[in-house]
Amino acid sequence: MTDIRFLPSLAEAPASAWDALHDGSNPFVSHSFLHGLEAHGCLREDWGWTPHHATLWEKERLVAAAPGYLKDNSHGEFVFDHAWAHAYAQHGLGYYPKWLGGVPYSPVTGPRLLARDDSARLRLLAAIQDEASRLELSSAHINFPTPVEDAGFPASWLPRIDVQYHWRNPGHWQDFDGFLADVERKARKNIRQERAKVQRAGVTVRTVHGDEASDADLQAMFGFYLQTFHDYGNSPALTLAFLRHLATAMPRNLVMFLADHDGRTVAGALCLRGGDTLYGRYWGALANIPGLHFETCYYQGIDYCLREGLAVFEPGAQGEHKIARGFLPTFVHSRHWIAHPEFSQALARWCGEEAVAVRRYARTLQAHTPFKHRDGID
Repeated sequence: MTDIRFLPSLAEAPASAWDALHDGSNPFVSHSFLHGLEAHGCLREDWGWTPHHATLWEKERLVAAAPGYLKDNSHGEFVFDHAWAHAYAQHGLGYYPKWLGGVPYSPVTGPRLLARDDSARLRLLAAIQDEASRLELSSAHINFPTPVEDAGFPASWLPRIDVQYHWRNPGHWQDFDGFLADVERKARKNIRQERAKVQRAGVTVRTVHGDEASDADLQAMFGFYLQTFHDYGNSPALTLAFLRHLATAMPRNLVMFLADHDGRTVAGALCLRGGDTLYGRYWGALANIPGLHFETCYYQGIDYCLREGLAVFEPGAQGEHKIARGFLPTFVHSRHWIAHPEFSQALARWCGEEAVAVRRYARTLQAHTPFKHRDGID
């Protein structure tokens, strides 16, 4: 007997049952991370995030689940559909609310349809479509699924692609000098100069995991996060309580690079560590020191991956400047089910045209990579 339940809080799903549906290599889909967002004030209905998690049960056994939210805006998603909402409005239709499957504020590829087998995964997708129809939603969306998941979607879920910039160790880099050896001379010189500027300024950088962080470290990192959002005129969603939660509930997943100068901590980058990947999430600084951003956000992360044997560093969405520092264009995916048949057909054409443009853009970027030997885009 299969039972479909849409949960208003992850507190209603046992952590052990939820985490049994994934291999633990992606920290963003862990019960601790997702429930922590809810429990520590990071998700608010007035910001457009209402938890509505899809779960599939056989008796009392959880067999499939997807973190999901009812959205009345597109804030914090990083797959941009404002043009779609505008087109609906032009035709006198409401695009919101919609259902979104993903991780709030996190443009990070990872498992989205957590399931014990492919059959349960397909039943979960069908349940999501049925729920969107029942609630008379315009659409359902799943952002940043893995390439394997993306390949398993039925044709009714429209595909979109975009480009991010990821660092990948081909397997033979043992240290930073080994990485630089594969970089062309001009880019290699630039990277060394940027790092030297930070050293000459007297900055030292500490690598701090959650279980190594003092409360002063956590407060400093949170202050940097707030400063960056203030500088860009955006509203910060995360709370200090959530950061403290990560430090205690996911102590070895939380990684911070904290820059000290003249006896005080002046900058920091907050990352999460997965099975073979480091995920850069937030950065901020109180001092304007040349090269500090690149050192804290990029080079310290590369150093960490090389020391720890991690294969991939994803430093966040967007930013063509990352290419010159060893982060290559990489495709990321999303899927979209549109309830209105005519809009679905029109958006299918739109997605196809967008994909052609994105692939052309990616090929152009690939021609400017800093490495001596250039491989194709993933």
